[in-house]
This record gives sequence, structure tokens and C-alpha cells, in this order.
Amino acid sequence: MMRRYQTVLFFGLLAASIVMGGVLWHLRERAHEQMLDSEDAAETVEAAPSEQVSLMVANDADNTVTARDLALPLPENPEAQARAMLGKLLDLYAASDATHPVPGGAASVTEVFLLPVSSSGQFNKNAGDSGPQLAVVNLTDAFVSNHPSGLETETLTVLSICATLHANLPNIAQVRFLVDGQPRATLAGHADLTRTYLAAETVPTEGVHP
Repeated sequence: MMRRYQTVLFFGLLAASIVMGGVLWHLRERAHEQMLDSEDAAETVEAAPSEQVSLMVANDADNTVTARDLALPLPENPEAQARAMLGKLLDLYAASDATHPVPGGAASVTEVFLLPVSSSGQFNKNAGDSGPQLAVVNLTDAFVSNHPSGLETETLTVLSICATLHANLPNIAQVRFLVDGQPRATLAGHADLTRTYLAAETVPTEGVHP
């Protein structure tokens, strides 16, 4: 017979699984729709005018995240904008002179989904696009498999992604991560990918230590 705490734990995990399953189903539907428009979206990015963005770039030398402003062509769709900004951020990390060397580059982010949430942080499919949003960042397995292991370096990657999203798309209040469309326990053994990150808390004023 199951003890009471085991019963409570079981039903708690079951409820969490049902909620996450609903979110993943919604993401798959959105991914299918966006895949049909991928060619048009690519052409839009190429033709889009450059806009000023602030990338929150990690630095391994002092374990900080600081803003770097640059011009980047952005499409009109906010989800495509988010992916473009994160792609540029990861391109910086893949460069030979990177302050936070991580291989993979822009191809490491396959999609960013923006889902409406209530003021209490709960998923709310009926909320409008102008309210708070949850960003779900879908990373590739190759990026995660090749990411340097270590608490500080993994935390810097997660913080810089969350901070970049919120700095440029302020409606993004929360960030979650998937790897090839599935939940993953950690980035490379340390940084927790099962939690929901509060985006506003990751944006530094000058620099932030993990």
C-alpha cells in the first residue's frame, strides 16, 4: 500500500505531466503551422531592415553577462525575432574570439514558441498577445551534447538566453527549455532545464554573476 506522501507525490507528478503534455501538444501544432511558412519567413528575414537589438553576452573571464548592442535584420513575427536574436547570440559564442566559447551557432536554436500566461504565471491559451508570455526555447541535441560542462559556464548560457529574450521582447516573463522537442534534465550536467526561469530576474543592469 502506498504511503500518504507517496500518493501526494504521485498525483503531483501526474498533474505536472498532464500540464506539460498539453503545452507540448500546443507546441507541436504551432511547429507544424510554422514549418509550412518557413520558406516565406526566411525570405522575410533576408529582406527585413536592420534594427537595434541588445544581446546579453556572457563572459567567462569574470562570469558576467553584459549588453552588446548591434544592428540585426528582424522579421515581423515575434517568435521569428526571438529565434533570430538567439541565433546571433549563439553565433557569437561559436566564433573563434568568443568570450564564452560554445560550439553550435545559430542552428542550435530550432524554434522559439511564445505562449500566453496569466499574471500568476499559469499557461492561459485565451490570454491576448499583449500580456505576459512564456518563451519555450527548443535547442538541438547536438548543442546540448557539445556544450562545455560546468555549473558556471552552463548557467551563463541559460542566463544570457533568458536575458536576451526579455531585454528585447519585454512581454516575455518566463522561459523554459526543450531539447529536440523533449524535456531534458540539465544542459550539460548542471544547469537545470526542467525549471521555469523568470526572465526579468536574468537581465543585468551592468553585469551579473551566476
